[in-house]
Amino acid sequence: MSVAETTICSMRCTAPVEGHRTASGAANCPACRGRSSRSYYSYTPPVQSFRPPAARPSVSSGGTSSRRTSSGGTVTYTSSERRTLAPIHQQFMRQVEKFPDRRDLFLCHAWDDRAGAAKELHDELQKIGVSVWFSEKDVALGTSLIREIDKGLGMSKIGIVLVTPSMFKSLSSAGVADKELSALLATDRVIPVVHGTSFDELRDYSPLLAARSGLSTDGSSLEEVAVKIADTVDTDTLMAANAGGGVTSRDW
Repeated sequence: MSVAETTICSMRCTAPVEGHRTASGAANCPACRGRSSRSYYSYTPPVQSFRPPAARPSVSSGGTSSRRTSSGGTVTYTSSERRTLAPIHQQFMRQVEKFPDRRDLFLCHAWDDRAGAAKELHDELQKIGVSVWFSEKDVALGTSLIREIDKGLGMSKIGIVLVTPSMFKSLSSAGVADKELSALLATDRVIPVVHGTSFDELRDYSPLLAARSGLSTDGSSLEEVAVKIADTVDTDTLMAANAGGGVTSRDW
């Protein structure tokens, strides 16, 4: 069969509409009826790949919602966490209006955590796109640590306090972290993140900080906590406590 004949037959072939999965189907086709039952034309529709839409948070009747991390894990928010983060988000938005060029966060941490948990939290936040003032990255050699920290506190919208056993030691010895904490406690823009310890233990060292609800890695990871913090400082997220004590949000 010539190329022209093949083209004409293909145009007349009923396979795309009626299919040629059986011999009778081929026999009823004006283009293919002359072929033997062993060589009838079999039409297979093209396979179209399906890509599911981006995962959206799901809300359950128990007052929790969830979203996914960049590594594919699931982050779950409780109603208590939403009530905790909503006022911080509102404070953050006020800071955005007044000081749009400031860093999103100031990370307060113990000196002994600088290469461990503090760096991990910092890296996870940066990976999501949050701008973080972190002494290990922002204090240059030969400069005054205290003065640079003072500047960092002034150029950040809200503060994160990484509460660890090492932080307890720093608070007990009135170290640099103790001074950072004092400055942050003077504002309503601080989120304690308890890691490797508990809020009950924190009360023995800083009742004022423990009185503020925050986040914990108990049962979760620093990556998951970083996602929750990133949501709190996301200008495209709407978080507002409603009259019933819950929280409504957009894009959560």
